[in-house]
Amino acid sequence: MASQTAGYACTSLLLARSQTLSTVLRDRPVFYSRLLPLKGNTVLGWGRKWSGRRAMALAAHQGRAFRLVEDGFLRSVGRDDLALSLVLDGNGIYYDCTELSDLEIFAQESLSRAEIAQARNIIAMWRAERLSKYNAERDVSGSLPDRYILVCDQTFGDASILHGGANAESFTRMLQAALTEYPEYAIILKTHPDVVTNGKKGHFGLAAMAANKRVRIVADPVHPSRLIEHADAVYTVTSQMGFEALIWGKRVRCFGMPFYAGWGLTDDELPAPERRKPVTLAQLVHAALVKYPRYIDPVTMIPCEPECSFAHAGLQRRKRQEFPEQIVALGFSRWKRPFIRRFLQGSHVVFEKTPSAVSPSQSSSTIALWGSAEAQALPSNATILRIEDGFLRSSGLGADLVRPLSLVIDDVGIYYDATRPSRLEHILETQVLDGAAVGRADELRNRLIEHDLTKYNLGSEAWDRPNALNPVILVVGQVATDASIRLGSPEVRSNAELLRRVRQENPAAYIVYKPHPDVLAGLRRQGDGERDALAFADEVLARPVSLGQLMGQVDEVHTMTSLLGFEALIRGVKVVCHGLPFYAGWGLTEDRVACARRTRRLTVGELVHAALISYPRYFNYERDCFVEPEQAVEQLAELANDGPQHRSLHRKILRVAILTWLKLKGNTR
Repeated sequence: MASQTAGYACTSLLLARSQTLSTVLRDRPVFYSRLLPLKGNTVLGWGRKWSGRRAMALAAHQGRAFRLVEDGFLRSVGRDDLALSLVLDGNGIYYDCTELSDLEIFAQESLSRAEIAQARNIIAMWRAERLSKYNAERDVSGSLPDRYILVCDQTFGDASILHGGANAESFTRMLQAALTEYPEYAIILKTHPDVVTNGKKGHFGLAAMAANKRVRIVADPVHPSRLIEHADAVYTVTSQMGFEALIWGKRVRCFGMPFYAGWGLTDDELPAPERRKPVTLAQLVHAALVKYPRYIDPVTMIPCEPECSFAHAGLQRRKRQEFPEQIVALGFSRWKRPFIRRFLQGSHVVFEKTPSAVSPSQSSSTIALWGSAEAQALPSNATILRIEDGFLRSSGLGADLVRPLSLVIDDVGIYYDATRPSRLEHILETQVLDGAAVGRADELRNRLIEHDLTKYNLGSEAWDRPNALNPVILVVGQVATDASIRLGSPEVRSNAELLRRVRQENPAAYIVYKPHPDVLAGLRRQGDGERDALAFADEVLARPVSLGQLMGQVDEVHTMTSLLGFEALIRGVKVVCHGLPFYAGWGLTEDRVACARRTRRLTVGELVHAALISYPRYFNYERDCFVEPEQAVEQLAELANDGPQHRSLHRKILRVAILTWLKLKGNTR
């Protein structure tokens, strides 16, 4: 069979299947085999492993190009997660000091002013986002010594040790040098996480090290950023942590010849290869983190600049460390538990059904509750987190068991409980935004309007304003048992009372009443008197209209506490609040109820930033990661375009089952 030529061929089947590789290449490589007809113009293999050696041999024999592939220096969030970057080296590989690599070539190139500025920004971003090669773990907890030297162990057999001109004895010399050269300092010995979690072997006997009073062993799987940040110097053989220490501005002592040694930036035990001449930190950083690796955006799965991957990894780090390591989630239904666990990535979540199931050892724990669930039976010293749907939720109803794309997790109260403060109220009362933040909020607001997005994104039909000259008022219905009415609307307590009051205040207006979508879907009961809505309203909207188009046709929106009032503010519509939703009391709405706690006068941009950027967290289930609100908006727009008519058969059957169950319980009309 005649051979055919593809763009790239991999000598490793695992490499050929790499999503990251096919993304950075913009091509799907084939697996190279003498038994298969399809070959590649460029042969790819893993570093100095067998597949890399075979790739080089095949390329030399057949007159083809080769690339040696390795993980980039920002590899991923978790160790088994999708790689965020790869290096493809056409000369050697960065950790082999015996041969020229592309990284060495790039490091010695002169930088333009723009490239110097980018390198400095990369350094600042790496430090601000507190990044490392892997980024799933938390920073080391507890106090650190006032003065200490960080000594980095590596796994036995790490290829970078051999190819970096070192051996097992290099580690012994490294530790002894640290003890001798810094006699008044503590030594923190950081073992490789694989020694503890994956059963690999390090270079130090931990029992013997523990007997040395000057040596503190950090064997737990922790992120190294805090250890590096506060160290007085970092001692390494060939560990990447030495490069990260240079980024943090630390003195670095090398007992091997890693890619970052031999440039005049480190104190080296070994002589540098003659190829390596002094360079600046900016040159090395630009080479290692900008020019040498190729990055992907793991959400869109397209190639990207390093700053995009840095921001993604930084977001995962922040969200994973925002809440305590241990959380007891109380009273959550089986349906909610999987997505609650995903939104609380970074914490170990234990689900319990009732307060009595909380053990004494958990009494001082952080306890998560849904919404305004009672906390009186919980231990007084427990920290309470209240979880609710975010304001950009989904394409479909929560009662329809559609997973939310956003949640709010509030450690003060909950946004719809006006009887006490909430984290959102605190943000609105205290947050001061710069021009960039306000611009971001305005752009997000524009995207919401452009895509016609709301909380549930159910309607697309048009609504026509009547020809009469009377003002048109939209009155928003809510589920009768909505906790936000009980906790946020002390005077008007029902949809019927709201309609009566709006008609009383506006006798000549054309009043349009919009029931809650859960009620229209048959998932919730109508409230008392709601059947008689036409006694006060001129029209009841019982069809799925586009809310954006609807709000462009009305003069005012009247509500107790509905989120639709916030959505109207975003679109520049006058909003009259007969209760105290989170967006009332800031000078943006006409309020029938006052809140003394809310003293600031805000812009819509400041409100949008607090409610849609600062307060919630967003999650992409397909990519299994946290995302920024802008990314969630694009995903939500795609889902909204599909709409309910594209529900899967499973989803349609589930909906029928939910309706049947609710009717049996008597929860619907």
